[in-house]
Amino acid sequence: QVQLVESGGGLVQTGDSLRLSCAASGRTFSSYAMGWFRQAPGKEREFVAAIRWSAGITYYADSVKGRFTISRDNTKNTMYLQMNSLKPEDTAVYYCAARRSYCAGGGCYDKNSYDSWGQGTQVTVSS
Repeated sequence: QVQLVESGGGLVQTGDSLRLSCAASGRTFSSYAMGWFRQAPGKEREFVAAIRWSAGITYYADSVKGRFTISRDNTKNTMYLQMNSLKPEDTAVYYCAARRSYCAGGGCYDKNSYDSWGQGTQVTVSS
């Protein structure tokens, strides 16, 4: 099992930036990919970005492409989400997740295929 702890959320204004972190511990070597998901009030949890841990290949939802950047530091077992040009519609609780199984392309978007989840961090973007 992998334990995940998110940090870095907060209240910002439209156009501002934030960087989220996700620290992983436990059986981190078993993770094939990690991802960021978000859930706004009254909405389903949705895919934001994912990274295949060893290869560093990244995937993004269309809504964040060009604004958000996912990255990882293997030496620290930490994943990041740099969020620029934030919009009010980015407001949500952001969760990091890890999966043991192989994925590529759209397969990495499936939240049901992730095995471990963090507790979430709130991001609020005011207009």
